[in-house]
Amino acid sequence: MPRIGLRTLVLLTLTLLVGPVTGVANADQTVSWQRAIDMALDGNDELKAASHSVAAQQQEIGVARSNLLPKVNFEERFLRTDNPAFVFMSKINQARLTSQDLATAPQSFNHPSPLTDFQTLLTVEQPIFARKAQVGVTMARNEYLAKNEEFIRKKEEVVFKVVQTYLLVHTAKEFVKTAEQAVEDFKEHLRIAELRVQANLGLYSDALRASTAVKAAEQKLVSAQKKLNVVRRALGLVLGRTDSVDIEAETPDLTLQEVGYYTSTSLSRKDLKSLQMRYENARKNIQLAEADYFPMLGVGSVVQWNDHSVPFGADGDSWQVMAFLRWNLFDGARREYERSKAKSQMAQVRESLTGLEKAVSYQVYEAHQEVEEARKNAELARAALVTAEEGARLVKVRYENSLSPLVDLLDVQLSLNQARTGVVATENEYRIAIANLGFQSGSLLQDLKVE
Repeated sequence: MPRIGLRTLVLLTLTLLVGPVTGVANADQTVSWQRAIDMALDGNDELKAASHSVAAQQQEIGVARSNLLPKVNFEERFLRTDNPAFVFMSKINQARLTSQDLATAPQSFNHPSPLTDFQTLLTVEQPIFARKAQVGVTMARNEYLAKNEEFIRKKEEVVFKVVQTYLLVHTAKEFVKTAEQAVEDFKEHLRIAELRVQANLGLYSDALRASTAVKAAEQKLVSAQKKLNVVRRALGLVLGRTDSVDIEAETPDLTLQEVGYYTSTSLSRKDLKSLQMRYENARKNIQLAEADYFPMLGVGSVVQWNDHSVPFGADGDSWQVMAFLRWNLFDGARREYERSKAKSQMAQVRESLTGLEKAVSYQVYEAHQEVEEARKNAELARAALVTAEEGARLVKVRYENSLSPLVDLLDVQLSLNQARTGVVATENEYRIAIANLGFQSGSLLQDLKVE
């Protein structure tokens, strides 16, 4: 038995380890339409960005609520002065005012020596009534709900893109099959033409023409394969991947409902619900502007330590408890302008909401018309295929019996190829039209049973 060298052993090991991995990496992943939707909901970049936007808006609720919670501040101050009032006050705060200081008054008060004071403060302030902050919390919650509705609408959009691209891949694959069949058919015509030339029953020009038709069919096959590769990569992009994704033969299960179903569902379309919530917030914005007319009530406390030599020291300590009322009596008419601005913004959102409601109604109507058009086109395409197949069969028989020229056979073959691709295209266009109707009415996730 021959000995295996070290270099050969290493090469064999690398082949076994690297070879299978490389093959898997280069191969397209094949997914069902349900799996494709799940992958998109997990990996689509637009959807992930939208989810972060919703999460950020949720934190805005906490930001708004914080204006109603206590504020606790810690502060350390340093002071070096010979100001008579500050020196006297600091000595009292440090609990260092002695009888000697009083004995030398007023000279020691009027012309004191420089003094150092380290002041440590712990301050607590709690609002009791803050109208603006209360309205702000409600508005933050409404905006979060509106963002969440937008996120669900984005999910609907992504799912529709998955269904649409999945069906485009299915169409492209069928186009490749049809192009391959066309190449085989034209090759068969070329074979018959060459046999007729050899038997002195046909013209050499017929063989050349048939050969040209074969080359033209092969060019269409190359184009069909390119389109398939591109749309596979597009599906991968929708799923949030950087490689191509292939599909299984099964197509999405889409059933056309009554038009009333889509009309009623469209009234709850998520982008419409989102704008309705923003209209409510626009009304709240007027209350927010009017909140500046109300006073703010609160309570607070301060604990203070003073030291003459070290930071955070405590030669002396004291405390304060307080209640306060702050009332903005005049601000240069800013509140009036803010209130007028909020009313105009509310009117703007109201008109946008009315326009969107009309647009949704139109979009559902247009989508339903497209479904009807696609359904009829699919029926006509299937009927055209039946007649094209029968026509191609009859012309082929006539050509083989020298009753029709080759040009008739090539023409009828082109018609057959167009009829084949027409059936595939129109059937998937019909499925896409149903999906689009569900998307425009806001029922697509429900129709596909997507959680």
